[in-house]
Amino acid sequence: MMPSFAIPPPLDRDIEQWQRRAQVVGVALLIISIIGAFFNPKQFFHSYLYGYLFWLGLALGAMALVMLQYLTGGAWGVVTRRPLEAAARTLPWLALLFVPIAAGIPYLYNWAHPELVARDPVLAHRHSYMNPAFFLVRAAIYFAIWILWTHLLNKWSWEEDQRGDQTVRLARLSAPGLILYVFTVTFASIDWAQSLEDRWFSTMWGFLFVGQQGITVICFAILCSLALARWEPMSAALGPRRFHDLGKLLLVFVMLWAYFAFSQLLIVWSGNLPGEIPWFLPRMGTSWGWLGGALIVLQFIVPFLLLLSRPLKRNAAALAGVAILLVAMRFVDLFWIVMPSANPTGFHIHWLNFTLPVALGGIWIAIFLRKLTQRPLLPLRAPELEEALQYARR
Repeated sequence: MMPSFAIPPPLDRDIEQWQRRAQVVGVALLIISIIGAFFNPKQFFHSYLYGYLFWLGLALGAMALVMLQYLTGGAWGVVTRRPLEAAARTLPWLALLFVPIAAGIPYLYNWAHPELVARDPVLAHRHSYMNPAFFLVRAAIYFAIWILWTHLLNKWSWEEDQRGDQTVRLARLSAPGLILYVFTVTFASIDWAQSLEDRWFSTMWGFLFVGQQGITVICFAILCSLALARWEPMSAALGPRRFHDLGKLLLVFVMLWAYFAFSQLLIVWSGNLPGEIPWFLPRMGTSWGWLGGALIVLQFIVPFLLLLSRPLKRNAAALAGVAILLVAMRFVDLFWIVMPSANPTGFHIHWLNFTLPVALGGIWIAIFLRKLTQRPLLPLRAPELEEALQYARR
């Protein structure tokens, strides 16, 4: 008889309580932030964008990591699969939460203003691609692809629980899915973040966002694993070796992000071309540069050195501390990417910079927790499940 791996009643009650709390906090802060939008709409939409990019990146990273697990095989991803699937299933709701960004296009992007486009030859040259109508069409295409792949991944994973091994089928879906993921994230990040600057482009931009999303989702997997590790059935599947594996994977993505970020800076610095440097000028030549320095230290150097330690990676609480640091720096990173376009003369902070990301996070977490309770915590008929459980006992 197959084990159920159902969520035990004490954990189910805890999840329900946290879901209600997250929902209340999210809705309350969103209402307060909407009131603030009437007084400072430009600040509202920039703050909303940077908070939205974090939570969207978490859901997309979860989808990509699930596909990577199916494509590479092995037992390493079985234990975290259900939380990642639940995170990816929030994408339809994130599509709905994109509506304020669509409404805020005139406040976010200069290319949305016909009078500016008429006076600027660069904006005029880009207008056939960067215009509000085509911008929204492309966004609809991105979300359609993401939601379709998430639906199929989750549908076939659920069918595996009912019928048995679907590994080959899921791997065949994941191979083109990862390619589409990289392309769509690249174009979406160009549309939503890079185009905040009128005269700047980077060939590394999409890869930078892929690396950022990798850091975010591995940190999320570590924190979820720590939260679930004291409950059955996860306590039987999570141990020091499993956290060690997650720590090694996190180290890989930290180095990957640093490589992409440094490569982008090196290419722009060595070229020193007018079309490449405008993005870096306010972020390095003003008080925004302090945030850039903090990212180097706290999103690369410190985590890199800490994650070299084998005992730390095998200590769930210590590893979670590194994950929390990196999550905080991911918010700082997106803040550094988005906000200088609104305040190019120097560092500026507003209360909406705090309330909107937390509001979106409360709503996202409430949705995620509801999705998490809809399925068993471990995939019932995954071929690698027994291997994963034996690995945890060693």
